[in-house]
Amino acid sequence: MFLQHYNTFLEVMKLPRARLTFSQRIDPDDIKATYRSYTKPHPRFKIIGHKTIGAALIDLSQFPDREAYLEHIKGKNQGGYHAKRARSRGYVVRDIDRKVHVDDIYEINTSLDTRQGRPMDQKYLDKQERFEDQQHFRYWGVLHPEGKLVAYATLGIYGNFASFSQMMGIRNNDGIMHLLLSEAICRLIEEREVRYVMYDTFFGAQPGLRNFKTILGFRPYRASYTLQ
Repeated sequence: MFLQHYNTFLEVMKLPRARLTFSQRIDPDDIKATYRSYTKPHPRFKIIGHKTIGAALIDLSQFPDREAYLEHIKGKNQGGYHAKRARSRGYVVRDIDRKVHVDDIYEINTSLDTRQGRPMDQKYLDKQERFEDQQHFRYWGVLHPEGKLVAYATLGIYGNFASFSQMMGIRNNDGIMHLLLSEAICRLIEEREVRYVMYDTFFGAQPGLRNFKTILGFRPYRASYTLQ
């Protein structure tokens, strides 16, 4: 047991470091609340921060443009491969007004009873009729060729990094989630507003979700946070 813990410690120490900054000038109340959430004690391992060890990040500074990122994730069964498949079937990614897609969002949220081995949270099972947008958030969706929303994502801009807070879609094996995530990352690369993009953490995620993050370019980091 000691050897197992020691080896785990060594692996953690080898993780690259990322210094993530929360900027209160963006939205003081939400930024401070999110900072507290990210830095509170881990629910199982109280001596470490909630989203510090194994944070799933992409360092966008390594990609000069979207083509460089797509080159990075191309290849059989990589994220770019699946995204290209979805695009070839007519799916497109658009900025969305969630109020226009109330029924589609509810249908997506209730399309599966469980996700990642856990029952759906009640907040997704109750139909949300109203949405309030925040200025430092982006709202993207994947539209079916006939115009129906089949996946959506929300992403917050917090300082030198952005983080996905929601990522949801129907399950149809067309690659729509790969298309959604890769296109969102391409847009962040083009905008050059943030250095890092986060998709929660690797540790604790189901193998399928870890693989999904990996083939789209996410890697585990040791993250530290400052509030400015």
